[in-house]
Amino acid sequence: MTTFDKLDFGRSDNELSEKKWSIVSVASIPLIMTLGNSMLIPVLPLMEQKLDITKLQSSLIITVYSIVAIFLIPVAGFLSDKYGRKIVIIPSLIIAGIGGLISGWAAWKLDSPYITILIGRIFQGIGAAGAFPIVLPLIGDMFKRDKDVSVTLGVVETSNTFGKVLSPIMGSFLAGFLWFLPFLSIPVFSLISVLLIVFLVKKPKNDQHELSFGRFIKSIKKIFSEHWQWLTAVFVIGASLMFVLFGMLFYLSSVLEDDYGFDGVKKGLLLAIPLASLCVASFTSGKWIKDNLQKMKWISFFGIVLMGVMVMCALLSTGFIFLITIFSICGVGIGAALPSLDAILTQSIEKEMRGTITSIFSSMRFAGVAAGPPVIAVMMDQGIKGMIFLLTGLSAVSAILAFKAIRPEKEKKAPGTNPALE
Repeated sequence: MTTFDKLDFGRSDNELSEKKWSIVSVASIPLIMTLGNSMLIPVLPLMEQKLDITKLQSSLIITVYSIVAIFLIPVAGFLSDKYGRKIVIIPSLIIAGIGGLISGWAAWKLDSPYITILIGRIFQGIGAAGAFPIVLPLIGDMFKRDKDVSVTLGVVETSNTFGKVLSPIMGSFLAGFLWFLPFLSIPVFSLISVLLIVFLVKKPKNDQHELSFGRFIKSIKKIFSEHWQWLTAVFVIGASLMFVLFGMLFYLSSVLEDDYGFDGVKKGLLLAIPLASLCVASFTSGKWIKDNLQKMKWISFFGIVLMGVMVMCALLSTGFIFLITIFSICGVGIGAALPSLDAILTQSIEKEMRGTITSIFSSMRFAGVAAGPPVIAVMMDQGIKGMIFLLTGLSAVSAILAFKAIRPEKEKKAPGTNPALE
């Protein structure tokens, strides 16, 4: 019996069990895309020294990746709805690998590599736009039962968060040999994921639709006119969770190095602790919610509340053990909420428009990733209080939206969204 079989996915004749290697292959995408971005966070202080740049400039190495993805993700979602998921994912992974190669080559060979590194990161962002966001609708297409979709989304979010756990350790370890080695590892990871997708993931039935752009736009307008309240709530919450997470990681990375002298693998291991709690919470949440939309709402709400309370506690002390503890509990809240938000979208939107709507959600998440590090970098210069109040305020707004706007009894399913295929 394999480790995967022990995850209680059911008997051998269960669809989850039959598609376990497809799930593993699909889950490799968020793992690798997360490594390609989060792996650089603990290395940013070292990059500041090697490249002679400011904290704000180093944060842009994270931000440009996400900014590009924000604008291209909806395009990738539309293309995946029209032409198929795999046909978008595979070239995107290749482009992400090329981006890592450009950044690594620039850092290795050029005397002033900063701008070229950013160009490489832009290519990575283009690749990321067509990879991880398309995973969500692909999973929705792979299974017939909503509870199988929820369990698999939990696995994917767990893979995503495990990538965040592994990232600071691996980034610090690789940078210990050569500071730019994390860039050069990205093409290797991307190639592994491409091979897994090509050989182990079967193309879902009805994976492409002759969808005209004009009717596509009309369908988008119809969905938002009928369901704008809860869709907007889910999008804003997704952005806020990522803003808090990446802002928190940037802050914690800086404090551990600047105030306590932790660097290299030691700092990576400390950063991995709150991310590990996020990982466990994601997996547990994904298994527990099954196809129950009410559970999804309340897990999201209480997870967000827990996140906000823990962020506020950061005002009490800057001791590194205290910070690690409260941010670990904060990670539990974020990890519990993310699979619930994924499942609310995939189970409430008809298949023909699922790629586009979930891609908009992914764009909002990338917006949070893009904004978190530079905003926190600027606010850290002004003191910790403003930063904590901002993160707590975002948590409060998200909790109110989860409580008021997400109403499961009205969400399943978004009716009349068939996009008039041609």
